[in-house]
Amino acid sequence: MPAPTTPSPADTPPTAAPSLAVNIAGLGLANPMMTASGTCGYCDEYADFVDLSRLGAFVTKSITAEARRGNEPARIVETRAGMLNAIGLANVGLNVFLDEKLPKLRDLRATGPRIIANVAGHSVDDYVTTAGRIAADEAVDAIELNVSCPNVADGLTFGTDPPLLKSLVAEVRGAMRPACRLIIKLSPNVADITTTARAAVEGGADALSLINTYTAMAIDINRRTPRIANGTGGLSGPAVRPLAVYLVHRVYREVARDAGVPIIGMGGIQYWQDAVEFLLAGATGLAVGTALFVDPATPVRVADGIAEFLAQQGCSSINEIIGTLKLPAPPPRTPYP
Repeated sequence: MPAPTTPSPADTPPTAAPSLAVNIAGLGLANPMMTASGTCGYCDEYADFVDLSRLGAFVTKSITAEARRGNEPARIVETRAGMLNAIGLANVGLNVFLDEKLPKLRDLRATGPRIIANVAGHSVDDYVTTAGRIAADEAVDAIELNVSCPNVADGLTFGTDPPLLKSLVAEVRGAMRPACRLIIKLSPNVADITTTARAAVEGGADALSLINTYTAMAIDINRRTPRIANGTGGLSGPAVRPLAVYLVHRVYREVARDAGVPIIGMGGIQYWQDAVEFLLAGATGLAVGTALFVDPATPVRVADGIAEFLAQQGCSSINEIIGTLKLPAPPPRTPYP
């Protein structure tokens, strides 16, 4: 009887790599990685530095109905473990975006990434007009609303006033083609982010993205003036990551999970370990912003790291770890004597 032989490596079928594919409100992405709005322009500015086809989605900078020059400099300041910015929604405006930028995004979409257009405005009409016209193009898979702009009618910021936000979301949703998803980008500058998250969902949001930047200030101690010309700016980067992870988990646990609304998590993602924290906390998509100024290939590196982690954990799909954070049991209550 012949002795048993050990299969050679060539005879052993390769182990399938874990799947990074995710589903965001019916929108399939090859992986969860995407750019954060405001950091990569309209795609062509970023294409020289990284293979954009490796992204799950590309998110544009904010687009408004009319072109905007933005705030006066200085409008970006580096801080310890982060960045402070007050760009002021500088952009080419709706018509130029449709005529000159959207064709390039169509070409990018043909290589794989989904296209998400970020829209901002100062009135309901601004949002409705801009989102509706952009969403009419089938190359645009989703609209992400930047709701951190003050409403010209009453000065309130849409994203901090739940009734106002719910009404805005409903108006914009009604102006969009049904197949285009509506994502609401939530501000952390509120008393309770679950209240605004719930208002967005009730208004018709298909998905939520969080967090936007924290309002903050940096001071030039020699001049005794703010380092940002605008006085304050939005803080992003690794400094805000633990706060972002916490808010993502709160919204996931208290609103999004039961509503069946997926979350795109962002805020200080630089390494794959950061991304895994967001996934465990309940995020389905992952956006990278500030880290791109250090290494434009960060989303690709993070995706590769997630895949290696999943393989080490014996997971066949990224979906096996989403929302699986194990919270400690609450401590026993000690009664008063």
